[in-house]
Amino acid sequence: MAQATTATGNPIGKRKPVFIKVDQLKPGTQGHTLIVKVVSSKPVKVGNNKPGRSSMLLSRPHQPTRIAECLVGDETGTIIFTARNEQVDIMNPDSSVIIRNAKIDMFKGSMRLAVDKWGRVEAAEPANFEVKEDNNLSLVEYELVNVIEE
Repeated sequence: MAQATTATGNPIGKRKPVFIKVDQLKPGTQGHTLIVKVVSSKPVKVGNNKPGRSSMLLSRPHQPTRIAECLVGDETGTIIFTARNEQVDIMNPDSSVIIRNAKIDMFKGSMRLAVDKWGRVEAAEPANFEVKEDNNLSLVEYELVNVIEE
């Protein structure tokens, strides 16, 4: 199996993940890797997506979308993580998880952490920190301001 290379012919290696803390998250950013504890998890939607044209063509059984809002955090603060489908099963209260390649979505002016198809949520060894629950970044409301450059 051939190894991937850059345009200059150098081999592409896997980068070591750079773990950040919850209080470093900012609106409109992505590519975050964090170790967090799950404080709470509540299902918000067990959808029954209407089968569209593409799902009819694939002729596979249709799975409803499961979504849960999970409060996750570390020793610097907390944020709401939007878990989807199989991610919901991993997000159990008091468990520790690694969230890889996460992004910040904005929902009604506040930040939410999410992982799309390019990211990953996996169970981790129990973390040895206390979650700082009095710094919830999802309670901070942001306002979109248009800046005119001259």
